[in-house]
Amino acid sequence: MVMSRAKAWSLMEVILSLDVVLEKLEIQSHRGPYSVVFCDELFEGLTGSVGGPARFYILDKRLVELYPNVLRPIAESGRALLIEANEQNKSLECFPAYVERLVAGGFRRDQRLVAVGGGVIQDITCFLASTMMRGVEWEFFPTTLLAQADSCIGSKSSINCGDVKNILGTFLPPVQITISTAVLGTLSENDMRSGIGEMLKVHIIDGPDSFDAISRDLKKLLQEQAVLRRYLVRSLEIKQRFIEADEFDKGVRNVMNYGHSFGHAIESATNFAVPHGIAVTLGMDLANYTSVRLGRMDGKHLDRMRPALRANAGEFVGVDIPVEPFFRAIGKDKKNVASRLALILPNASARVEKVLVDFDDVFRGICIDYFTDLRRGAQ
Repeated sequence: MVMSRAKAWSLMEVILSLDVVLEKLEIQSHRGPYSVVFCDELFEGLTGSVGGPARFYILDKRLVELYPNVLRPIAESGRALLIEANEQNKSLECFPAYVERLVAGGFRRDQRLVAVGGGVIQDITCFLASTMMRGVEWEFFPTTLLAQADSCIGSKSSINCGDVKNILGTFLPPVQITISTAVLGTLSENDMRSGIGEMLKVHIIDGPDSFDAISRDLKKLLQEQAVLRRYLVRSLEIKQRFIEADEFDKGVRNVMNYGHSFGHAIESATNFAVPHGIAVTLGMDLANYTSVRLGRMDGKHLDRMRPALRANAGEFVGVDIPVEPFFRAIGKDKKNVASRLALILPNASARVEKVLVDFDDVFRGICIDYFTDLRRGAQ
């Protein structure tokens, strides 16, 4: 169900938010700096190409229905590829059709791909930009909170192949990212919670004080645009430190996968019935639980973080997670080493770090106990 948040955000909150949000964030990358531009107009700058390269658009098909005045002329211009934004459509098997559409539309090396949508559209566009004609420029207009607060920066694409999630990918930053929270007004509450899940993740990574602060404002994130925008920018600033220090994800950036090995397995086991950021939310709770059971972290930190994580998971706390599909999926995670799982777990100080864990009966028992505890928590 699509629900509007516009009524919940007063005009005064919008005005106040303008004083909080930066106009621009500059990210350093191997291709040089690229900018995150914050604006208040819906799709500001989307159609302009004066003085720059011609554009070919890759659009979330649903957005054309939601914003026909702005996006339908683009969709019907002959310079657009419309895609339903789901996990199946970012599988490698779909890409020959995408390439054929670009070629048929006359796309050339001196043109620029423009992604308009969430993480799925981002992954598809970044992968195409990395590989079409050995690399072309691309821009991003993220339209989900998850993409705006997390995935839009960092240069990565992640593509599925067969039944293995995110096994293929590239590193190519966009030349510019344009963020307007005005587009979030048409998101469902579950989509908003999915984005909040990734925001909670980076605040946990930043440290207990950061997480406790966003936890106190958890309800306000769905009610007050000024609060949401402040934490959105803060989330990007936290992530910026890690991606600039380790753009190619070989070292310190690994901690950004906190909650993801578990979360991806939850997505796969439930056939993607659980939205990504909510699966990551549950994945963080499971990571914390695992850390306590392995004697790495005191239970007080699990208890401190659990209320916010469970609250953000909402109705999905009671989701049925089939055990064997979960174990098959986590066993295929691309970060694993030999017979060991490469997991991001919190330590005694509740700071997350990469840990190799034996994929054995002890680990399986911990996960099974967690799923039982999760179902009890929903009752």
